[in-house]
Amino acid sequence: MTADNADLDHLIALMAKLPGLGPRSARRAVLHLIKKRSLQLIPLAEAMHRVGSTVRECLNCGNVCTADICDICQSEKRAIGQICIVEDVADLWAMERSAVFKGRYHVLGGTLSALDAIGPEELRIPKLLDRIISEEVTEVILALGATIDGQTTAHYIADQLPGVTVTSLAQGVPVGGELDYLDDGTITAALNARKAL
Repeated sequence: MTADNADLDHLIALMAKLPGLGPRSARRAVLHLIKKRSLQLIPLAEAMHRVGSTVRECLNCGNVCTADICDICQSEKRAIGQICIVEDVADLWAMERSAVFKGRYHVLGGTLSALDAIGPEELRIPKLLDRIISEEVTEVILALGATIDGQTTAHYIADQLPGVTVTSLAQGVPVGGELDYLDDGTITAALNARKAL
């Protein structure tokens, strides 16, 4: 593109950094937005500006919200004494989408990683330990990924919580899953987590 299109090039470059979008997809998305300027581009820009200036991290759990404390932490309908620990906000949203868990959450902001020099202090683990005491938590549910870093983080947290029931999400064959489509790790986890019928 020419120098006249510097703003357009910049927008495409920014869009290309979004997950799931590369340079070609970003160009298509930007062209679509320009064609629908009044219906999509301008409202999107206004919404992004509002979100950018009002959204922050919940001081209690790490969720994103527009107040100091999120709706989940403020809700009196949520079970007290149960905290589900997730790696990031996307995981919290996935749990909420299922509408099964009725307790509270704690977003770590990542997982422990010796290679990346991410220790407990870089995550929200000290805040979690404070919450467990102040909120009289009796059960911690670890909803972390089945990766080496996720499992290392789960074991570290479990070791820090004597006297608290620590559980984790079951891992294995998904509902409707067929064995020949599953990877070896999933089949191994499913076999190890087997239960009596």
